[in-house]
Amino acid sequence: MALPGSSNVENLSPQVLRQVAKEVADLCSNPPEGVKLLPSEEDITDIQASIEGPSGTPYAGGIFRVKLVLGKDFPRVPPKGYFLTKVFHPNVASNGEICVNTLKRDWKADMGIKHLLLTIKCLLIYPNPESALNEEAGRLLLEQYDDYFMRAKMMTDIHAQSARGAKESREIDENCPSTSGSNTSGPHAKKHASDKKVLDKKKRDKKRALKRL
Repeated sequence: MALPGSSNVENLSPQVLRQVAKEVADLCSNPPEGVKLLPSEEDITDIQASIEGPSGTPYAGGIFRVKLVLGKDFPRVPPKGYFLTKVFHPNVASNGEICVNTLKRDWKADMGIKHLLLTIKCLLIYPNPESALNEEAGRLLLEQYDDYFMRAKMMTDIHAQSARGAKESREIDENCPSTSGSNTSGPHAKKHASDKKVLDKKKRDKKRALKRL
């Protein structure tokens, strides 16, 4: 999928870049529930995150990768939002573009990245068929909800499997400390180290079992 996502580091003022970097660091050290940032060390304007599908929705159990594209006029002009994970949703176009008022007419310059990501998560709970980019999904939501639910769940099971999401979460945990300068100690880091020990032990046991064969 080709996205208009070229770096805008050179086009944004140092003040805006500092604010974005601060928000990224804050999101890494204090992520909202169900949202994890995947920062880029090469490009601070490459804002990507994984969002857990909310329970009680056809997206439950899925991990959805999203991207915010910061334009040269950010924050005066809102960023564009995209789902990188395929999803069947009234407000998500075939190219992943998200139609949500917070990203458009309701945007205010003081709204931060955290607010945007939470808004996208809420969109998974409360789709808006009146501003549908996917007309079929919007029609099914209004007229044949069971069919909409089944179709959206099938897409979730195929494209947003939690096994892949767990891998993304591990990558996020590894990337966040180097960006935020935090999370390198404390219970979160200890749990990460403990998980790694368990994984290493499983690998060693598997090797020993193979040698015995």
